[in-house]
Amino acid sequence: MKNNILEKIRHLSNEEKRNIKHQELINIMQDMNVEEIIELSKIIGYPVFARLCMGELNHKFVLLQDGAVAIIENEKGEILLQRRSDNNLWGIPGGCQELGESFEETIIREIKEETNLDIEEKDLTLIDIVSGKSRMRKYPNGDVVINNTPLYYINKYSGELKCDEESKEMRFFDINDLPKNQHDSDLIEVYKKYKYSNDIKNN
Repeated sequence: MKNNILEKIRHLSNEEKRNIKHQELINIMQDMNVEEIIELSKIIGYPVFARLCMGELNHKFVLLQDGAVAIIENEKGEILLQRRSDNNLWGIPGGCQELGESFEETIIREIKEETNLDIEEKDLTLIDIVSGKSRMRKYPNGDVVINNTPLYYINKYSGELKCDEESKEMRFFDINDLPKNQHDSDLIEVYKKYKYSNDIKNN
């Protein structure tokens, strides 16, 4: 029975998952064990799942969330940005950590989901872990989050670039000619310092 419920939720659209009622979620989770609840959170997406559990406080509560993003650099030294569907801003590919995931697993999964590109853990370089007030984000639906964000760098990938439903557009940009309407300007600045420092070391 529980597997049937999980499969039913798995086939809901993202919008339908976000609109599951609090009492309905209580009924679904009533007899679930920890492993089944973790699986449910993965199907719904952890941040959405956490907010659904809060009931009427879901948009009032400031959520501290962990995730990972990656600067993907092509052979020209340009970086990949995505124009987000939710706020029309240009951001860095990545997303929220699911329960039980390592940050490396998170970024590999998120890059595949959002860009259709395949990357390997051995090719990831951790630039920094960015946290604090610069990581506060307010979304059109009223959600406020503060992110703890490992920022990775990668220049080895395979696959054909494709957008998912979270993106309107994806494009590689010269680091000196980036769009003004950025979602992750703080992370871009961290990357620029990393890049500048490496250029000095290599010259």
